[in-house]
Amino acid sequence: MIEDKDFTIDERYQELLQTILDFGKDKKDRTGTGTKSIFGYTIRWDMTQGFPLLTTKRMPMKTIATELRWFLKGDTNIKFLHDNNCHIWDGDYKKSGRTDGELGPIYGKQWRDWNGEDQIKNLINELKIDPDSRRLMVNSWNVGELDKMTLPPCHYGFQMYTTELTLEERQLEFCYRLGKDVSFAKKLEHADLDKDYVPKRKISLMWNQRSVDVFLGLPFNIASYALLLKLIGKEVNMVPDQLVGNLGDTHLYLNHLDQAKEQLKRDPIMLPELKVSKVDILRGDFAYELIDYESHKSIKAPLSN
Repeated sequence: MIEDKDFTIDERYQELLQTILDFGKDKKDRTGTGTKSIFGYTIRWDMTQGFPLLTTKRMPMKTIATELRWFLKGDTNIKFLHDNNCHIWDGDYKKSGRTDGELGPIYGKQWRDWNGEDQIKNLINELKIDPDSRRLMVNSWNVGELDKMTLPPCHYGFQMYTTELTLEERQLEFCYRLGKDVSFAKKLEHADLDKDYVPKRKISLMWNQRSVDVFLGLPFNIASYALLLKLIGKEVNMVPDQLVGNLGDTHLYLNHLDQAKEQLKRDPIMLPELKVSKVDILRGDFAYELIDYESHKSIKAPLSN
């Protein structure tokens, strides 16, 4: 794992690609495709360094946001995705043999109705009431309902962590949000900053993932959880800080190896900025602006369902 801030998210991702190509073990898998796999990998990103949307291949941010909106609404029917031109669940749905549009009690159901408990609502309330809690968690791995799901959760849970901002950090956040000069901000004390609703805390997110399709899935997961962190930060008035992914079976499908090698040849481009303009987490409603996203062209690869 690379810790140095001088490395971009693309370079951290490319390091993982190279690690799997060099050291991955050949393994069978449920799709029959075969993989090169490693076990136990952590990827970390400082959200102050830019929004972690890969630039070494084109990423579909609208699709990423649509799926996250679907989760937050507690929806599990493919109709919402199709209405928004999102087809990433089509393969799993077709394989299920179902005709009612339902994918079973997958992510959205567990996030918003785990045996009657709204985990997202509970998380937001706890962040406001006790932000130092060690119970700021959302879980998707409902053992009692796995057999009803079209696909058991690959990323099966996330945890949040918050700390207080220093006076200097709050002053810098004041400059960023209001476009003020740093010399002016340095004269302000906590009480002054409170009047302008400058955040008092920063917030981090760590997700856990049992199965990681590194070429197609992981770049999507990174951006999705980064967006979720931005949305929750906006909802509770905290500054996004660290994004951490703990990865279990971390693999490249054998029919993605050439694509991975192609991506390794590409130089990263400066990361974009993503601004959230409004959010209502409990309604699954949000708006964002992706600013200055430049990338290499997309790399096509077959899905393994």
